[in-house]
Amino acid sequence: MTADGEALASIAFDGEIIHWRGPAPWLFVPVPADLVGEVRYAARLASYGWGVVPVEAAIGTTRFTTSLFPQGDTYLLPVKVAVQKAAGVGLGDRVSVRMRIVAR
Repeated sequence: MTADGEALASIAFDGEIIHWRGPAPWLFVPVPADLVGEVRYAARLASYGWGVVPVEAAIGTTRFTTSLFPQGDTYLLPVKVAVQKAAGVGLGDRVSVRMRIVAR
C-alpha cells in the first residue's frame, strides 16, 4: 500500500467473493460485521459522495485502490476484473483482504 497519507484505519479480514446486482463481473467482498464499526468511524473523515469510503486494498499480493460501497449493515469491497485476473480469484473464492482507509 502507498504511504500517501496516514491511515485512519488499517483492517485485515478473510471473506468470500460474492455477486451483487447486475451481470458479472460485479463481484465484491463484504466487510465482516465485527469490523463495520471501525470502517464507519474512519468514514467520518474519509467518506465522500453518497457514503463511499476510499481505500487502498490488497487481495494476496495484488494491490489496488477503490472505494467501499455502503450496503445495508455493511460495506462491500469491489473486486474489479483487473484485480480478479491479477489475483487469480473469482466468485465464491475465499480471500484475504488488507485495506487502509485514508482521507483524501
